[in-house]
Amino acid sequence: MLIGRVVGELVSTQKHESHRGRKALLVQPLNLDGSNRGDALIAFDAVDAGIGDRVLVVTEGFSAMTAVGRPQSPIDMAVIGFIDHIDLIPGVA
Repeated sequence: MLIGRVVGELVSTQKHESHRGRKALLVQPLNLDGSNRGDALIAFDAVDAGIGDRVLVVTEGFSAMTAVGRPQSPIDMAVIGFIDHIDLIPGVA
């Protein structure tokens, strides 16, 4: 799983049949301190997230496709939750 921030929505006129009616989001992965971590990725939305939301992204195919209610669909990543805050314990990695 990844922590990320929604930075945009993706619109596609041509897509796999099983993706019709699903919102695709552009998500910027984040480090625990809130800084950007690598390149943005595309994830299908299971929780009605919007631009600016901090979210939890599942990065495994089976979990992603079942989270958005599309079993047997070619999906790698899905937004499955909102992050309200992160508490870090000093000295624990």
